[in-house]
Amino acid sequence: MLTHLDTNGNATMVDISNKKTTTRTALASGVIHITPEILEAIKKDSIQKGNVFTVAKIAGINSAKMTEAIIPLCHQIPLDFIDIHFQIDEKSLTITASASVKTSHKTGVEMEALVAVNGSLITIYDMCKGISKDMQITDIKLLKKTGGKSGDWDSSSK
Repeated sequence: MLTHLDTNGNATMVDISNKKTTTRTALASGVIHITPEILEAIKKDSIQKGNVFTVAKIAGINSAKMTEAIIPLCHQIPLDFIDIHFQIDEKSLTITASASVKTSHKTGVEMEALVAVNGSLITIYDMCKGISKDMQITDIKLLKKTGGKSGDWDSSSK
């Protein structure tokens, strides 16, 4: 059964009023492929718009907090914790963004983690596009979720 459809087949928000409040977490990640020139500018902290990772982290946090405004039918939920981490791989010229999100609520935070990763990576693109627009965002995915009726899920066990 599709949970976002009413009995007439119309889109609707899922009714979570009878669900139990539990601690729920989600971890998502994504990758941006960059050029050697962008890598050097990031390492030297010489991007004119500011420190790339500081701004991208704030953008990711703000993105997670605004998920219900971006994704139709998502619930507005209180977020207890959001953190974004970045890892540079100089050999492959990539930056991986990882977002951890946590709530104590009636619905999960998978979408918030995915939106946080997207917001972070798009911000890196925006901050670096003056050097080169030759960047590609890939591999955005949910890695893990905990809590809720469906229980825990981990992509590494697939």
